[in-house]
Amino acid sequence: MRSIKIRLSFNNKQATLAYRHAGVARHAYNWGLATCQQACACQDKHPSAIDLHKKLVREVKSVYSWYYEVSKCAPQQALRDLSVAYQRFFRKQSKAPRFKKKGQRDSFYLEGAIRTRGKQIKLPRFGWVRCSEAATFDDIKNVRVSRQAHHWFVSFRVPHTPIPTKKAMGTVGIDLGIHQLATLSTGQVVSHKRPYRQYKRKLKIAQRILSKRFIKGRKPQSNNYHKQRKKVARLHYRVACIRQDTLHQLTTHLAKNHSKVVIEDLNVSGMVKNHRLAGAVLDGGFYEFKRQLTYKCLWYGSELILADRWYASSKLCSQCGHKKPTLKLSQRTYQCACCGSRLDRDYNASLNLAKWAGSCPVSACGGRNQLDAA
Repeated sequence: MRSIKIRLSFNNKQATLAYRHAGVARHAYNWGLATCQQACACQDKHPSAIDLHKKLVREVKSVYSWYYEVSKCAPQQALRDLSVAYQRFFRKQSKAPRFKKKGQRDSFYLEGAIRTRGKQIKLPRFGWVRCSEAATFDDIKNVRVSRQAHHWFVSFRVPHTPIPTKKAMGTVGIDLGIHQLATLSTGQVVSHKRPYRQYKRKLKIAQRILSKRFIKGRKPQSNNYHKQRKKVARLHYRVACIRQDTLHQLTTHLAKNHSKVVIEDLNVSGMVKNHRLAGAVLDGGFYEFKRQLTYKCLWYGSELILADRWYASSKLCSQCGHKKPTLKLSQRTYQCACCGSRLDRDYNASLNLAKWAGSCPVSACGGRNQLDAA
């Protein structure tokens, strides 16, 4: 299965209906969360999604008539999402569910008669909605509509058969870095876009204006506050789009043209704890780079190999194999004391990563050096 996400172009009536759906879904989620917390405080049995829905129909829908102005799928799926959140919490995979706030991660779920026609998609209750690109897909069972900044998006899953591409090149080692986004063993260097750094000053000014317009204790806030909040959201959205576009272009090129791709199994969450590097690491999107390579290598028939986290790719000499005892981050050139070779630090690391693929032929499922292709 493949996930598709397309931007929608609502008219005024459809946009109002979308906000209503998101509001009902948020209300049902928060009501269900309060009910679960009350049951926990009383040491009662934790209610399931079905129990919550029956209680919602009996106690809430009869009071709030605006529940019937939207699709019944929105509150039902909100309660299912709450049940999944609690299951993850009980398995210690995430934190406890929290109440949702208006305007933050608005989304809702729809299912039913969904069709596509050119650059249009037909949604239940909404009718035909214009899309930013062609959406010619069949057998769409359900969709999720979400809002990001000032745009609404529709996402759904469609059957997908991976089609391997003809590889023009063999193994490539990739070293992710702070100064350059990626240095390949082929000699190619992909520079950092650094979108957050580009818009940092604009964000600082916009957020300062937003804080000045916030009046503590005032509900609701003024219209000028909400206008400025939308401006800040648009800037953050633009930063995220630039970062995503850079990573998509790079990962697609690697998966399509190389038979083996070797990267380091970086501890990104640990790197972010270093406040001197956190901004550059997050601005580069290291974890997103790995995530995209994971599924694109499956799509295009490439093999993704993860080098061991403790593999000293930067300290080893790619020519003779000599290992330096220490190597400061400020030393950007690697000079071997044994054979005298002099290389760029990141390029030397990428060559060592390319050699890792031949020295560690661990196959398949569950291996620590290769992703599970299943």
